[in-house]
Amino acid sequence: MTSAHGGNDPLPPQVVEALRCSMCGNPIGLAERTLRCENGHSFDLARQGYVNLLHARIPAGTADTAPMVAARADFLASGAYLALADELARVCAEADGLVIDAGAGTGYYSAHVLSSAPSATGLALDVSAVALRRAARAHPRLGAAVWNLWEPWPVGDEVASVLLNVFAPRNGPEFHRVLRPGGLLAVASPAPDHLRELGDLVLTVDDRKEERLDATLGEYFARTGRTAVRSTVELTPDRIRQAVEMGPAGHHLDRDGRRERLEALSETQKVTVSFSVSTYRRL
Repeated sequence: MTSAHGGNDPLPPQVVEALRCSMCGNPIGLAERTLRCENGHSFDLARQGYVNLLHARIPAGTADTAPMVAARADFLASGAYLALADELARVCAEADGLVIDAGAGTGYYSAHVLSSAPSATGLALDVSAVALRRAARAHPRLGAAVWNLWEPWPVGDEVASVLLNVFAPRNGPEFHRVLRPGGLLAVASPAPDHLRELGDLVLTVDDRKEERLDATLGEYFARTGRTAVRSTVELTPDRIRQAVEMGPAGHHLDRDGRRERLEALSETQKVTVSFSVSTYRRL
């Protein structure tokens, strides 16, 4: 994996070319550290290198918070989910243009994919500006933009060769629109036995999740493969806390005594990490 860069460089040209003004939908250009369209709408790059294209509030509890992002960064750096990152890099190795990571978080998986695809450039989309501060520095060929994935994306039609979606919202119509014909969609989701040893400290995974995934995407994509990524890892109490705090349960730490039980952990535990990686081709 490529080491992080400084995060103060302008967005990669391929990313700027793919982006659209979120106010009027026109193409935008980058002058110094400002994105601007022909109608005069402008968006300044943050000091960390990402750009915020949102112009509306998002519902509370939607974006990852600073503590959740910090927990995720530390946990992923431990290598506990490296097997998943490697599998995503393998299935996306053909990427030769723009890779869009929808729900990129800190850019951990995007960076692995780009490191295995030297001719590709990445665009990280996420609703959490806190997460994208890290994503913008995760890889020198990765640009980052804050956006709500449930809204029409500020991205041109058929601009991406690969679309990556890891534990994130799945907007089938937008996936289809931004992928070029025959483009690859790679979706990673937790399996029903993921983190099962942690019980109700984490949110349960629906046994029919894969079935629902195929139904959601079936109108726009044909599934081409599905791989299980499963292993057992030893997690220290701190790593267990991070695993809980970085996921959906991180929004609900004060329910059902979850926070108190996490703080009481004192022993290393063997835990199942289990994922499903599904690949699809754009119809």
